[in-house]
Amino acid sequence: MHLAELNIAEWKVPEDSPQAQPFLRAIDAVNSVADRSPGFVWRLKDETGNAIRTDHPWSHRNVIVNMSVWEDPGALEHYVWNTVHRAIYRRKAEWFTTMKMAAFVMWWVEPGHIPTLDEAKARLDHLNEHGNTDTAFGWDHLDHVKLWQTQRCG
Repeated sequence: MHLAELNIAEWKVPEDSPQAQPFLRAIDAVNSVADRSPGFVWRLKDETGNAIRTDHPWSHRNVIVNMSVWEDPGALEHYVWNTVHRAIYRRKAEWFTTMKMAAFVMWWVEPGHIPTLDEAKARLDHLNEHGNTDTAFGWDHLDHVKLWQTQRCG
């Protein structure tokens, strides 16, 4: 099985503000590293090639969406915590609110399956309603990946 992930974030600064520019300038580099990472399979892209989308289940809020598929949890873990992604993630609080619900979810998909945003929303809703299950889960559900414990932001 491959691993799908969804991550949503709600802006706390206007997207067109000077405060948001460091994040927006970093998107291409972060996405480029993902695209070249070992174990990377697919990622959601808008017309600019970025993960920022206006047509998604959270469009009524000021939310950006990232969704991708990886060959295995270790590949995703390496990308998230051992590349330029980590530096941007550590600055997340500068740009995005702390959501009152889980904003990140993972689930297993058959190789070749490309998840839809509706599928991803259902997985995130499941995680928020039931906690970690084999249907939808966070890092702490995966016993063999542990970098998240020392790398996550406050």
